[in-house]
Amino acid sequence: MAKEYSRTQRIGDQMQRELAQLIRREVKDPRVGLVTITAVEVSRDVGHAKIFITVMGQDSAEEIAQSIKVLNSAAGFLRMQLAREMKLRSVPQLHFHYDESVVRGAHLSALIERAVAEDNHHPVAAEAEDTKE
Repeated sequence: MAKEYSRTQRIGDQMQRELAQLIRREVKDPRVGLVTITAVEVSRDVGHAKIFITVMGQDSAEEIAQSIKVLNSAAGFLRMQLAREMKLRSVPQLHFHYDESVVRGAHLSALIERAVAEDNHHPVAAEAEDTKE
């Protein structure tokens, strides 16, 4: 039977907590906004880690790309700080990626709300459906 919570998942969770604090505390670049780490995927050999982030208050693609670029350039420094905090033989290389799922989820939620509102404006069609049954 496979383990339900693998070593790479535990490492990813700890990295997520530590990186959230390190970015807030150590990265002083004004181009980086309020960063939220949504997920960390660690490779099986613990050589690489994909860090998925969202940036609050920055809606344009250029600002988001700039934040990703700054974080990727600071990846070596953050990796060194992680090595001090975590008890690992080798700390994975960090690769930052933008997580579009939050924006996509908000967009889908807005579409659903709009569809429900339009259905509520047309009660005649809903009553006709009820009488057919």
